[in-house]
Amino acid sequence: MMRLAERTRGVPPSAVREILKVTEQPQVRSFAGGLPAPELFPVEPIARAHQRVLEKAGASALQYSTTEGFAPLRAWVAERYSHRGVPTAAEQVLITNGSQQGIDLAARVLLDPGAVVVTENPTYLAALQVFQAAQATVIGVESDREGMLLEAVAKVLATHDVRLIYLVPSFANPTGVTWSAARRAGLMALAHAWNVPVLEDDPYEALRFSGSAPAPLAAMDDRGLVSSLGTFSKMLAPGLRLGWLRAPDALVRHLVVAKQASDLHASSLSQRAVMELFDCFDLEAHLATLRAAYQERCAVMSEALERAFPHGTRFHRPEGGLFLWVELPEGVDTLALLPTAVSEHRVAYVPGAPFFVGRARPNTVRLNFSNCQPGDIADGVRRLGALFTQALDLGVALAS
Repeated sequence: MMRLAERTRGVPPSAVREILKVTEQPQVRSFAGGLPAPELFPVEPIARAHQRVLEKAGASALQYSTTEGFAPLRAWVAERYSHRGVPTAAEQVLITNGSQQGIDLAARVLLDPGAVVVTENPTYLAALQVFQAAQATVIGVESDREGMLLEAVAKVLATHDVRLIYLVPSFANPTGVTWSAARRAGLMALAHAWNVPVLEDDPYEALRFSGSAPAPLAAMDDRGLVSSLGTFSKMLAPGLRLGWLRAPDALVRHLVVAKQASDLHASSLSQRAVMELFDCFDLEAHLATLRAAYQERCAVMSEALERAFPHGTRFHRPEGGLFLWVELPEGVDTLALLPTAVSEHRVAYVPGAPFFVGRARPNTVRLNFSNCQPGDIADGVRRLGALFTQALDLGVALAS
């Protein structure tokens, strides 16, 4: 038998990716993946942008390029941060193969085996995979609807040599929570006091459809501790596989070297095509269309949950992003019920358990509202509600 590296043996497959294989079956209403609405992808403008790039600079677009990324695109990202109150130079931006690669690069540069990482609990599943592959020790900190509990963070910092704090402060995956301004400021005060780097994962910042946006953590950082992740996947299309990592000057060179060892550079053609697209495409109008659609779908799902799910169900209605996080009454095991949901009720979701560090809550579930039409959302939630109500009633009957 082939011997695998220790860092590989301990990393489980993504529950989301595995579930997506099942949901390819016809007639399955899928709330599983974190998928943007495909019918809203700007397919024709992206196609024309690629064509123009090939016509004007085909040889350069198809050639090897710099690891840091296409200079005009890096400048575009830097300007976007500067407009959000985070003065940024293009030299601080690294174009990545999706923001997921940014998490991996940060882990490669900052984490030794056994290093302690603090995350929200629950948190983004694919980030946990990266930290497990880096052989880090992950400590999950409980959160409420304003963000991580700062007293708990302070306790961990006082008792462990923490090497990184990772968080998704806006429309978090999986919970949909947006950190309050006060909680963000408090977290940064702790990071500064203990000199701990922070990785701010912000893939959904352009998808706010209600409320007002707190300042990003990077805007509160005057010590060069915050690195920020973003992506074109949610703005345009995931298939472009383009994201970015904005990092302090002291870290950028190390990240570039790590990326050179990983993939040399992100797609030259895709980078140039995105920049070409922005020259002749109304991005803000496109984002307004996305926000309106997602706001409607979130509202439809929220109202359907109130009607169809068992009494005692709790959920957080987000101000943006792609997800609703649902906590069902005790006694409902969403992981155990998933096969029945898919095979008999023809609806899929992601059980909450894989998102937790340590002890999980089996009665939780993450639902994606962006990838279904409103009518399909209402129908799928009705089906799920019937399944969970039946399971809860059966559990009560067996216990009596």
